[in-house]
Amino acid sequence: MESSEHIEDKEIEDIKKDEKVQRALIENSIVVQKDSVDALEKEAPLVGITAIIFLVCGALYYLLGWKSLPISSMYIPLAQKIVLAIMLISLVLMATRLLKKVFDRKIENKTTVFNFNRIADLFAGLLILVIVLSLLFANWYAAMVSFGIVSLILGFALQNLITSFFGWIYILTRKPYEVGDRIRIGSVFGDIINVGYLDTTLWEFNGDYLSGDHPSGRIIRFANSKVFSEYVYNYSWPLFPFIWNELSFFISYESDFKFTTDTVKSVVEKEIGEAMVRRVKRFKKILADTPVDELDVNEYPSVILSANPNTWIQVTVRYLVEPKNSGRVKNKLFEAVMAELKKNPKKVFFPNSKIKGDEPMDMPQKMG
Repeated sequence: MESSEHIEDKEIEDIKKDEKVQRALIENSIVVQKDSVDALEKEAPLVGITAIIFLVCGALYYLLGWKSLPISSMYIPLAQKIVLAIMLISLVLMATRLLKKVFDRKIENKTTVFNFNRIADLFAGLLILVIVLSLLFANWYAAMVSFGIVSLILGFALQNLITSFFGWIYILTRKPYEVGDRIRIGSVFGDIINVGYLDTTLWEFNGDYLSGDHPSGRIIRFANSKVFSEYVYNYSWPLFPFIWNELSFFISYESDFKFTTDTVKSVVEKEIGEAMVRRVKRFKKILADTPVDELDVNEYPSVILSANPNTWIQVTVRYLVEPKNSGRVKNKLFEAVMAELKKNPKKVFFPNSKIKGDEPMDMPQKMG
């Protein structure tokens, strides 16, 4: 039977094999083979239709060149251009579709596949644009001059859109966030559900009507150019996918501080679970390969007592949690901690507790 230390080392190595962790450690990605070939099989009919269109257009092109079709000679060059353009466009579409499906089969990470598909569609669109322009303009020099002047005018008129497009390129290359990440940018907070050419769509958490860590039901779109002017807070760093969270409540000066501290720590450790502690320990070892001081990462909860201006003692328990579970875990911990402390009313006194002779304590004007 394998030792626990050997099992932990094996699990750490498995974590390091994750694509996002690999990229964060060495700025590289891994390729994982998929066994299924269903994706390519589903594309076979569309590829076949595209191939037929390509072959038919090729035959028409040569028939026009041989003047075998009943078309006036003056229209043959234009007809050949149209047929050639359809051939090339069909070839671009077929190659793009095949490339996307092959990439989807080779790469396991769905975010990487999503970004590649966007880039492939962009290049396919640019190639089709070039094909159409070559059809419209026989004189390439005049076409490029005209295109340059139009681009200059549009550059001034569409400056914000162009900046957002370069923001999209920046997001793909530098990856301040990806689809699925929980982020805060500017004053908005939530999970990324789409990164487009010009804007990003975010599934909002908290919001104007909520105080807890819960989806608001709204989506927010913001221009990709925001990444150049706003701080991006990403809660989904692959090398340490946890955040510190705090749970606070008040007790009186007459309470047993040591008992309260020990009880809270015990309850929180029990509720978070040993599995959570083991995960944090693994990521601490991974952090040893980075400039982050892993000694400052405490996997166990800590309790802090502090005097509050409202004449009560504030008890704060700090613990590590996965960002997307923070609201649920906080509520669970609060219920468990309160239930345990209320079992000892002679050692722990809350703001509404009665002390000595059933005389009510003075309530603070502000609970903070």
